[in-house]
Amino acid sequence: MLKQPASKYPAFKPIGLKDRTWPDATLTQAPIWLSTDLRDGNQALIEPMDVARKLRMFDLLVKIGFKEIEVGFPAASQVEFDFLRRLIDEGRIPDDVTIQVMTPAREELIERTIESLRGARKAIVHVYNAVAPVWREVVFGMSVPEVMALIERSVGLVKRLTDAQTDTEWVLQYSPETFSMAELEVSLQACETAIAAWGAGRPVILNLPTTVENATPNVFADQIEWMSRRFADRRNVVLSVHPHNDRGTGTAAAELALMAGAHRVEGCLFGNGERTGNLDVVNVALNLYVQGVTPNLDFSDIDAIRAEVEHCNQLPVHPRHPYVGELVYTSFSGSHQDAIKKAFAVRKDGDVWAIPYLPIDPKDLGRSYEAVIRVNSQSGKGGMAYLLESEYGLELPRRLQIEFSQVVQAVMDANGKELGAADLWAIFEREYGLAQAPLQSAMKDVDGQSVRVSAQLQIAGQAVAVDGQGNGPIDAFVHGVSAATGRQLRVLDYHEHAIGSGAEARAVAYVELRVDGSRTLFGVGIDANIVSASFKAIVSGMQRAALPLAHDREILQAG
Repeated sequence: MLKQPASKYPAFKPIGLKDRTWPDATLTQAPIWLSTDLRDGNQALIEPMDVARKLRMFDLLVKIGFKEIEVGFPAASQVEFDFLRRLIDEGRIPDDVTIQVMTPAREELIERTIESLRGARKAIVHVYNAVAPVWREVVFGMSVPEVMALIERSVGLVKRLTDAQTDTEWVLQYSPETFSMAELEVSLQACETAIAAWGAGRPVILNLPTTVENATPNVFADQIEWMSRRFADRRNVVLSVHPHNDRGTGTAAAELALMAGAHRVEGCLFGNGERTGNLDVVNVALNLYVQGVTPNLDFSDIDAIRAEVEHCNQLPVHPRHPYVGELVYTSFSGSHQDAIKKAFAVRKDGDVWAIPYLPIDPKDLGRSYEAVIRVNSQSGKGGMAYLLESEYGLELPRRLQIEFSQVVQAVMDANGKELGAADLWAIFEREYGLAQAPLQSAMKDVDGQSVRVSAQLQIAGQAVAVDGQGNGPIDAFVHGVSAATGRQLRVLDYHEHAIGSGAEARAVAYVELRVDGSRTLFGVGIDANIVSASFKAIVSGMQRAALPLAHDREILQAG
């Protein structure tokens, strides 16, 4: 048991922003999105992407709709530098896409970074340095004035070098790294120093990261609102956030930060990144989407995007990952399945989306409804009925659903494995004898009010000759079967419908039978002819009842 954490892990002090406004804010438009998959995401991989995978990732990000893409750390390695040059030299960057590169506040790295961008139409140069106490004092051994002097020199160098390359439209992005753990006054001073060195009145991106997430999201929102109120030249500042996910609340931190005044978000597809990952931009974008806000990113084929990201990152996406995981639209629970099935049954095209347990329509993301309901030992009748209907066109009456669910549950109890639609169909086909031999029958009108039916069939392995008369084909057939088997047979309920359409259409009949006045069970029949399907359903029920023939009973009694 963990003991006395307070002495080792002191709680983060609240900001004390008594007049905060963000709790009453509503998100009504998408932020500016910056993908950092090729930089922050790439450096977090066990095996960083090679150039081929980088190009595939870049093309994917463009296709999704990102207008700002951080393409790497060109001063870090020759591979990074060459990749950036290939993007520029081969004209791979669309006119409406701005690339961003990152560099620490070090002179030789800044020079190499600006060199890598020669010939780019537009570029964001992202300069950063750490400002939190433990970094500046322990890691770098610097005082606050020394940190500010470093920022002034570094941004000043960026300005001089970029001013000399007039063919490129330059934008500065400055990040006080470790912002979330620094004193707000120090972070503000760092940002204002960067603005001054870049040149007052010039647009600038100020990016405030939770480099290591260390407080609840509301604290981060307070930090963002506090900063947003105090920039001297606020109208020229694009306020950006770069959340990480160390506490598992990166998405919440981003959303609250947007409510607090940020209007740009950096992150990775599906939350790849160092430690527990960067912000998942897909999560935030689709959270906006289900609140009626157009995210300006296209995730309409989410499975194809996931496959491409998994290839590039060589990392799997968890099956429970929000919106994209294999199982996120799947219900195994019987009560959940029943609720989903009922809601789908009454929903009309154009209705507001209101399906229990499905916050988003899977079809909006290119998913089908096939995997919405899957069957395991926790499932109920609704899930089984849904799969048989969606995959095989069977519309099982409610009491038949109950009966068949008991059959399936026995199978589940025996093997404990998930059953797919094909497995359910195989069990249903076997249980209700749908593969029975063709049934030969003949009917004729007796007197205009009754019908006579004769047939040759198999029941319980025995050949049975049926000859019955009644007020309709089914009534006549039931009378004939009762006489031939020596059993009292009564039809309690009857349902039928078509499967398919046109020349390939077939009829399916469901007949609920009472046998010998005591046992109730269903039979099912499928045939191109509805009358034959009904006859097959009655034979199916008799087969399931496993009734011996009349002469067999006489032999047994005689014995």
